[in-house]
Amino acid sequence: MTTGTQGTPTTWNHGRFGKNMIETEHQLKEFAKASLSLYWQRQATFVSATFLAAYFVSVEIALLCYSICLVSEFFDYKITNRVINWDGQSQEKAGHFLNLLTLISVLSSISVVQFIVVIALAEGPSSHIGPLFFLFAAALYAAMNNCQVPRVLIIRMAIYTAVFVFIPVYDLWLVRPPIDSHLWKNLGVVLFVLYFVIECSRRFLMQYQTGVQRLQELRVERDRVSKAYEVQSQFISVVSHELRTPLTSVKGSLDLLNSGLLGALPDDASFAAEIAKKNTNRLATLIEDLLDFQKLGSGSMKFKRLPIDLNHFVREAVETIRPFGDLHQVSIRAFPVGTPLIVMGDEDRLMQVMDNVLSNAVKFSKSGGIVKVTLEKHGSRVRISVRDNGIGIPESSKHLVFKPFSQVDSSDKREFGGTGLGMSITKQILEAHNGSIDFISKLGSGTTFVIALNLEPDIELEQTTGKPTRHEERHRLAAVS
Repeated sequence: MTTGTQGTPTTWNHGRFGKNMIETEHQLKEFAKASLSLYWQRQATFVSATFLAAYFVSVEIALLCYSICLVSEFFDYKITNRVINWDGQSQEKAGHFLNLLTLISVLSSISVVQFIVVIALAEGPSSHIGPLFFLFAAALYAAMNNCQVPRVLIIRMAIYTAVFVFIPVYDLWLVRPPIDSHLWKNLGVVLFVLYFVIECSRRFLMQYQTGVQRLQELRVERDRVSKAYEVQSQFISVVSHELRTPLTSVKGSLDLLNSGLLGALPDDASFAAEIAKKNTNRLATLIEDLLDFQKLGSGSMKFKRLPIDLNHFVREAVETIRPFGDLHQVSIRAFPVGTPLIVMGDEDRLMQVMDNVLSNAVKFSKSGGIVKVTLEKHGSRVRISVRDNGIGIPESSKHLVFKPFSQVDSSDKREFGGTGLGMSITKQILEAHNGSIDFISKLGSGTTFVIALNLEPDIELEQTTGKPTRHEERHRLAAVS
């Protein structure tokens, strides 16, 4: 670890050196975790080898060999745990752990082959099926689980290769048989198996290194996308905030002109000022949507969690949107339930949700149509259904409903305007409240949007004020009175 110019510590994660350190830490930790996960499998193997050595050789030699394995496993367990708990911040520590893992791997390999050599020597010149099979399993285990640290893999394979060759060659040296002897055939079989093991090791190593390279490429791409998204978010935030100030001034001036306080405007000028006012309002809505979208995407939007009575909430939402419905000659009717339905949430943001859903229902309804808003309790959740008798949503466009910057009708001749962000923002706000939104629609028969929220069972309406209050608070107030 080094210290930056401001005295803050900087980790080894810069330049090519930093990349190597990150890879070394990742590989050493992976190697240690793999070794630790197979701990009990190795113990079972050592116990089996101990019984075989005790049967074929002697109990004393078997116990001695097993003691060496236990020492090896003890150090292996201690070192791998230290590597796993390492913070990965020191070059010297990385080299130290690499050397320790190499040393303990040598010791572990020797503890394995000692059993094999002892049993093979006890058998005398033969095919050595048992010892060679154990050696084959150990070599395949190393090929599969030691690719994270190539140095360790090479050392293990070198030790196993030496023992693979030693056993049949030692038999040949003792017996010195003719070329057609089965001992020469054993050597041929061993060399073939040895080639297979080495090839497996090579392929496993190549696959692991390819995976590490691809993982690094994905990390670089992730960082690039993250930086691009951060720049985009900052750009949207800065531009939106910079636009709000002059837009507020323009909007105020237009409102003043349209109010007549500065004198009556000619008909043409009044018409132009009204159009400018409408487009200014649309631009203000777009800026607000962009800011909300940016905050939701970056996770910086704050929500106030307070009890909300949905019966009162739905009636208020309907009354708020009613003038908009009158403008489009669409009636809006609310159907609350008799019992209180209390949820926890940010009332302003949930009202924004209702405004988006209700305004869409009004816009896409036919003149003289009715928008119905109903409340239903379903177990621990409550559903708010908003049904219209409008044009419906085509099957081919349903995937666009909650997609940002998308509209069901995106043609240049579309009848209804909008930013294409409203329903996307709605979905994100509800998900932040552990809620959901979905819809059922049939072309020409209208659409029903269903909002689902979690009920709060320990909150009831206070009898005197009609405000939501928790059970324990209500009981405390009753006790005081």
